[in-house]
Amino acid sequence: MEFVKNIKIAVLVGALLLVGLILSALVDVSVRPSRIAVELARIFSEEEVGEDVDDISYVSLASQVVPGTGIAVGARWGDMGKKLVNTGAIDLAKFEERYGGLNEDQMNILQGDNVGEIVFRQDNIGFWTNVLWALGLTQKSKVLDEGPMVTKAEEVPVENYASTSGWTLGTKEAMQLYSSERFVELTGEEEDLVNKVAGNIFRPCCGNSTAYPDCNHGMAVLGLLELMAAQGATEEEMYEASLAFNSYAFESTYINIAAHFDQEGVSWNSVDPAEVLSAGFSSGSGAAEIAQRVGDIPGAPKRGASCGA
Repeated sequence: MEFVKNIKIAVLVGALLLVGLILSALVDVSVRPSRIAVELARIFSEEEVGEDVDDISYVSLASQVVPGTGIAVGARWGDMGKKLVNTGAIDLAKFEERYGGLNEDQMNILQGDNVGEIVFRQDNIGFWTNVLWALGLTQKSKVLDEGPMVTKAEEVPVENYASTSGWTLGTKEAMQLYSSERFVELTGEEEDLVNKVAGNIFRPCCGNSTAYPDCNHGMAVLGLLELMAAQGATEEEMYEASLAFNSYAFESTYINIAAHFDQEGVSWNSVDPAEVLSAGFSSGSGAAEIAQRVGDIPGAPKRGASCGA
């Protein structure tokens, strides 16, 4: 079949070259016939065989999904780090031990008085995950007080989840911190918005939404949503920020999803963040199905994301 296909293309190229030469003898054209022939042959070839995953550039997709310069998410951090430290949600000494000392940016996040926009990057997503985890765990929230974390307590006690028992970087125990502080004041409407958006955001490490933040990533996104809601963010902006977080936290997963859309003829910058964050793409099972459909992307690193501190 491949041989026959190549013969067809060669015949087409030859015919186009002949037509081009005849036309060039009749009219003055600025485009060389060989360029026309080659371009049309390329189009014919793509229509004949389609795009293969091997033709997708992992580096090109990564530059769109997780750019090295980072993604600013429109949430101002302010002095939230100091509040987390002062209330015992974060223990500076434990953070320093965890990271082998804190660099200038990290110290500013935890001790600064007027930190600007949150910017997620490949080199800071782990740090931001832990910091936002502390915020989501400690902020007073309907999600934590009335959601699946408590309604399913007979099945799994609240203190036994990865997002609670796994938090070891504070001066207080996780259940002392759980939904205990009003770092940001949310109106009823803002609480409803957080609940709505959280229920639509899934994560590849498990099958639950952010409204059921049973692991660190879910709790971190909950903290991010609450911070943004208090600052007047729109629903769309909250989805965009959450997709940026997920993309850096689960890089390979979202490169796969971008490859899927690329094969469908949809560029990453035109996808709907809410759709990408839905269970069909971003839950553990959804992401696995997309990965199987896309197949291996040459050059893709095999990376995972830990649900521990």
